[in-house]
Amino acid sequence: MVWTLGTKNEEEEFNTGPLSVLMLSVKNNTQVLINCVNNKKLLGRVRAFDRHCNMVLENIREMWTEVPKTGKGKKKALPVNKDRFISKIFLRGDSVIIVLRNPK
Repeated sequence: MVWTLGTKNEEEEFNTGPLSVLMLSVKNNTQVLINCVNNKKLLGRVRAFDRHCNMVLENIREMWTEVPKTGKGKKKALPVNKDRFISKIFLRGDSVIIVLRNPK
C-alpha cells in the first residue's frame, strides 16, 4: 500500500510529531500496542496509516477481558483474559485511544 504526503510541512510532521510513532513502526517493521474505544488492545505491525490514524495492521493479537455471566444468587465470576490472532485488518482511526511503540 502506498500513500502520498501532501506538503513538505506534512512530511516533517509525520517524521517528528505524534504520528512519528506510526512512521517508525512502518519503517522498522516493529510492533505497536493500540488501545481501542471498545476496551480491546491490539498488538501488531503497522503496514500503512494516514493523518486520521486509520491503519492497516498485520499479524495482530487482539486482547480483551470478559466477565462470565452467573446465575441469580451465585458468587460473582472472576474476569477472564481472552485473545485471538488476526492476520490483517483495517482499523478506523476514530476507534484509537492510544498507540504505544515497541512494547516489551
